[in-house]
Amino acid sequence: MRTLIQGGTIVNEGEVFAGSVIIEGETISRIIKGNDILRSTSNDIPEGPYDEIIDASGCFIIPGVIDDHVHFREPGLTEKADIDSESIAAAAGGVTTYFDMPNTVPQTTTLEALQEKFDIAAKHSHVNYSFFFGATNENTCLFPQLDPHTIPGIKLFMGSSTGNMLVDRREALERIFASAPLPVMAHCEDTGIINHNMEAAKHRYGEDPDVSHHPEIRSAEACYESTRLAVELAEKHGTRLHVAHLTTAKELELIPPNRGGQRITAEATVSHLYFYNRDYVALGTHIKCNPAIKTLNDRDALRDALNDGRITVIGTDHAPHLLSQKEGGCAKAASGMPMIQFSLVTMLELVDQGVLSLERLVELMCHNPARLFEVRRRGFLREGYQADMVLIRPNKGWTVTKECILSKCGWSPMEGHMYLWRVERTLCNGHTVFCQGKVDANYIGQQVEFR
Repeated sequence: MRTLIQGGTIVNEGEVFAGSVIIEGETISRIIKGNDILRSTSNDIPEGPYDEIIDASGCFIIPGVIDDHVHFREPGLTEKADIDSESIAAAAGGVTTYFDMPNTVPQTTTLEALQEKFDIAAKHSHVNYSFFFGATNENTCLFPQLDPHTIPGIKLFMGSSTGNMLVDRREALERIFASAPLPVMAHCEDTGIINHNMEAAKHRYGEDPDVSHHPEIRSAEACYESTRLAVELAEKHGTRLHVAHLTTAKELELIPPNRGGQRITAEATVSHLYFYNRDYVALGTHIKCNPAIKTLNDRDALRDALNDGRITVIGTDHAPHLLSQKEGGCAKAASGMPMIQFSLVTMLELVDQGVLSLERLVELMCHNPARLFEVRRRGFLREGYQADMVLIRPNKGWTVTKECILSKCGWSPMEGHMYLWRVERTLCNGHTVFCQGKVDANYIGQQVEFR
C-alpha cells in the first residue's frame, strides 16, 4: 500500500512548513517540503503511482499523539470501559499510542497479569499499546524479570485512590526506588494528610461533603509532601522518576526544567490544564479526579510550566466511570473522567488562547513521550518511522453531543462544549483508523517497542 498525503502543513520537531508525506506500507518513506511538485493527481506524480492520495488541504499534519497515562479498565472493570471502546475513542481523538495503568482487576502486579493485558490488546486495541507494571510493597523481586523492550515503566501509587495499590511503607519505597530498572511513574498524594482532611471535612460538612471541598481534602499540601518524598528518594537512588499529573504551583518548585537528560520529569493532564476549582459549580463530580483540580493560580502555574520545561509531557489520566458511580460528593462519588477523545482538541483550544504554540503542543504530546520512555520509531514524522499521524483542521466548529461520545461510559465533562478544531483523520501504522467521524473497528494496532 502506497499512500500520498499532500497539500497540508506539517508541524514536526519545531518546524512548520507546507509539505507532503509518502507512506510505504506501515512506514514513512519520504517527507517533502513544498507542494508545487505534487499538485497533479494523475499517475505521473513523482514517485507514483499511489494506492491512495489524501488531500490534506487546509489541515495541519502532526505525529500521532502518545498518551502516557490512561485507565482503560480491562480486565475486571469492563462495565466502565474496555480496551476496544477506549481505543476507538483514542483514534477519534488523534491518539495513536497509549500506555495503560495497572489498577485493574486483577492488578497488573504480576508477570501473568501483564501478559493477560497484552493478549487482550492484541485482539481488541485499535491503536498502538503498552502497559505499566504496578509496584507493590512486596513485588520488587519481579523487577529483574521485566522486559525493558515491551513496557514503558513501573507505576507507583503513593496515594490512596488506587484500589489497594497504595505503597506506604518507607522500606518498600526505598526498595522500589533503589531497584527499579525502568522509569518510575509516581502518583503522589500523602495519605495521612488526606485522611486527616477528610475527617475534618466530614465533621464540618457531613458524611459526604460537597465536591467543591475536594481540593481542600486532597490538598496542595498532600500533593507537595508526597512529591517531595518521591523526588528525595529518586535523587538518593539515582532513579528515573516521572511524576504523574502535577496539580500545584508549589510542586513545580521541586521539578527542574527538562533540558534533556534530566532524571526527574513531570506530567500535566489536560483536565488540570483546562479546569480550575470554580468549574465545580457547573460540572460538579464530572470533574472530580485524584489529585483534585485546584485553584486558578495552580492551573495558570501549570500552563506557564508547559513553556519553561518543567512540564515534559501532557497526558489525560483518562479514567471512565459510569454516571451512577459519579453520584454523591467527596466521599461517595468516584474520581476520574474520560478525556482521551477530546484531549488534542482541548489543547488546540489552549493554542488559540495563546497558552502555548502548536509546535510546543506537538513537543509535549508527541515528541516528548517518545523521548522520555524511549519509544522506538514513533512520536515523530521521520523517514523510516511508523506512519502514525493526525490531520487536524482549524476553524471547523462543532459541539460535543452525547451521540458523538465514543467512550463506553457514554458521558464527558466536555458535553455541550464547542470546539473550533477538528480531528479530520488519524493514521496508525499507515492505516486510516479514523476519518470524518468514522472509526475502522476492524483495524488492530501494534504493541509498542522501547529502547
